[in-house]
Order: sequence, then C-alpha cells, then structure tokens
Amino acid sequence: MADEAEPDLIAAHRHFSTHCFNLAWELMEKKDRSADDDEQLIRLVHASLWHWSQRTDCSNRNLSIGYWQASRAYVLIGQTESARRYAKLCLKSTPPDDEFCLGYACEAMARAELLANNRPTAEEFLTLARRHCDNVADAESRQSLLSDLESLGHSHQ
Repeated sequence: MADEAEPDLIAAHRHFSTHCFNLAWELMEKKDRSADDDEQLIRLVHASLWHWSQRTDCSNRNLSIGYWQASRAYVLIGQTESARRYAKLCLKSTPPDDEFCLGYACEAMARAELLANNRPTAEEFLTLARRHCDNVADAESRQSLLSDLESLGHSHQ
C-alpha cells in the first residue's frame, strides 16, 4: 500500500512546489493587494518551500529561489525581520558558482536592508549584486537581474 502511495506523493510535491510558487508570483505582481491577499501570499511561499524540501530532486538552487521569493513577499508586506531572515537563508543556500542566484541573494539582502532603513548595508549588497550580475552569462537572465537591481533605486519593493 505504501509503495502505491509513494508515486502519488512524489507527483503531489512536484505539482504543489511549482503551483504554489506561481500563485505566489501572481499575488506579488497584483496591484492593490488586500490584507487577505498578503496572508495568502505568505501561506503560498511557505507551502512552495515545504513542497520543494520534500522533493528528492530539490537542490540548493531551488531552495535559494524559494527563500528569495519568501524574502520578497515579506518585503512587499513590510515585515522587515522576516524579509531579512529569508534573504539570509537565500544567501546561505545559494551555490557559490551560481552568479545569477548569488546576484538575486544579494538583491534580496539589499531589499530587506532598505526596508529596515539601513541604506549603507543595502548599498554594500547592491554593489555585490551588480558584480554577480556582470558575471551572469545568459543575457536574458542578466537583464532580468539588472532590471530588479535598478528598481531598488526607486522603491523598497
């Protein structure tokens, strides 16, 4: 019986890890999110992370991306300490040779520090993020990271 259920669990974790991530992304981009939307956003980022952690193919890169999304969600709802906590987890879990994810981990740290009104530390992380961005080989990925870094000059989100 357990053997029959196992493939279903594997498929469920595969489905919900990405499904919750994508739903969270939609809420992050939603204009005029309500308080209920914010609560749903937090539930979704944590559900996505948990389902990823249950997958046998989960890598540090997957966790890094999930932690980045959690940090960004907490920035969006103005929860500084949680934004910082997940940005640190993002940085800690990012593979050392992944320039794209390292750039985004530093971007998450900068965003959290800006939310905390700690501009000097945010600027240090922005500088690091730009260095990593310069080393991203894929032009589209590099542009995506650069756009997010440039947005930090205009807002905290």
